[in-house]
Amino acid sequence: MSTAYKQTYSSRAESHANPAAKALLETIERKRSNLCVSVDVTKQSDFLRIIDVVGPYVCLVKTHVDVIEDFDYSVVERLQELSTKHDFQIFEDRKFADIGNTVALQYSSGVHKIASWSHITNAHPVPGPSVITGLASVGLPLGRGLLLLAEMSTKGSLATGSYTDEAVRMARANRDFVIGFIAQRRMDGVGLRNGGSVTDEDFLVLTPGVGLDTKGDGMGQQYRTPRQVVLESGCDVIIVGRGIYGKDNGANPEAVRAQAERYREEGWKAYLERMGSTN
Repeated sequence: MSTAYKQTYSSRAESHANPAAKALLETIERKRSNLCVSVDVTKQSDFLRIIDVVGPYVCLVKTHVDVIEDFDYSVVERLQELSTKHDFQIFEDRKFADIGNTVALQYSSGVHKIASWSHITNAHPVPGPSVITGLASVGLPLGRGLLLLAEMSTKGSLATGSYTDEAVRMARANRDFVIGFIAQRRMDGVGLRNGGSVTDEDFLVLTPGVGLDTKGDGMGQQYRTPRQVVLESGCDVIIVGRGIYGKDNGANPEAVRAQAERYREEGWKAYLERMGSTN
């Protein structure tokens, strides 16, 4: 694996030029948390309550604001307040996948105005490099960062082989804005052509499909433990959703808090083992 695998989050933050990547790495180190909670609920009251409960334990909150049935812009304003209160970054999991002009409009405009509040977003590589060009035209001036979906955690995913190779090549060509990947492993050396080198390469890897109590959800999702993801596969951030707030949308705050701390502890323990440290 690359040198990034054995570097601390803080040392990696020092060398990252992209403000969103630097801020995330600094937050991880400061809070001793590589946990991202994915809050996929349909009511703004549930959405904000869960985030307020898990906030102290996470480095990042992943949102899908388009599923909130009673959305209005006050949700974004409150989310930003919680981000400041609990010191976490925001990742809107929009998965852009259109031509450059269209994604630029989707990112900057419409009901959600994602670029104005989300530190990080993501995109499918399917449209080719134009999807990055369009999003960068909006996000770069705001100090935002982009993740490419190089792999997915669902059974039967088509994001494998040459598709993953091309995603990584696209990222390498746009390192000012593309800060990493949604993937199941480190992408070091993936897609390299003859003579290529990854000695100075440090893409963040955020990994969904993390669970301590179950191996799947009956709808194609597959789960691995924080140790498998962080230590064995070299990933940087674990993404957990229902494993923390359950099927009742976090109705029991104390149970949610306990699970958030449990996942934070397991993720950080795996990172310390990766670093060869116990502190």
